[in-house]
Amino acid sequence: MSFSDADWTAVLLTLRLAGLTTLMLLVLCTPLAWWLAHTRSRWRAPISAVVALPLVLPPTVIGFYLLILLGPQGFVGQLMQSMGLKLLPFTFEGLLVGSLIYSLPFAVQPLQRAFEALGKRPMEVAATLGAAPLDRFFSVAFPMARTGFLTAGVLTFAHTVGEFGVVLMLGGNIPGETRVVSVQIYDHVEALEYTQAHWLAAGMVVFSFIVLLSIHLLQPRQHRT
Repeated sequence: MSFSDADWTAVLLTLRLAGLTTLMLLVLCTPLAWWLAHTRSRWRAPISAVVALPLVLPPTVIGFYLLILLGPQGFVGQLMQSMGLKLLPFTFEGLLVGSLIYSLPFAVQPLQRAFEALGKRPMEVAATLGAAPLDRFFSVAFPMARTGFLTAGVLTFAHTVGEFGVVLMLGGNIPGETRVVSVQIYDHVEALEYTQAHWLAAGMVVFSFIVLLSIHLLQPRQHRT
């Protein structure tokens, strides 16, 4: 038994979603993580709590409120309709928005910890040598925090691959558009196609093991650095 065409379509869609989510979150979350690591603002705790909300909220709750917000009666949905744009629910773009929110803490928190571990000394030394702020970040902070970036990327990618509740609530089950691997497994089980479900589920187990092993292998390097 091997993967069907529908299975491969779901796998490729999942990889596309996870890849885009990871790249976008690494770009968007880097300044946020830097700010959280260095600010003394009173807003630090509330913003940290908002970032961490997806860790404790059920995925269906996040998906439900995103569906309301992005739907025809929601604020964002009405705004998009007034601009002549299509609504996001039950589209790949809608899944991408949901994934960005759902995987947010898995990108922010490793980056924040990596930036906090740097301390102020390396940046202060670079400043005394005349380096501009952006130059200090890319020539000093980024190389020293590379393990944090790798960890954030791996965790974000893996977390997006395993999404189900948010995907089902916001994207539904549209072949080639929103049917990712987790939904495809659910479809196989509903149809009593346990052999096909086993193949996909086993692939997810192997993938998850590789991700966890990679994280554990990265940690000693981070501690030594």
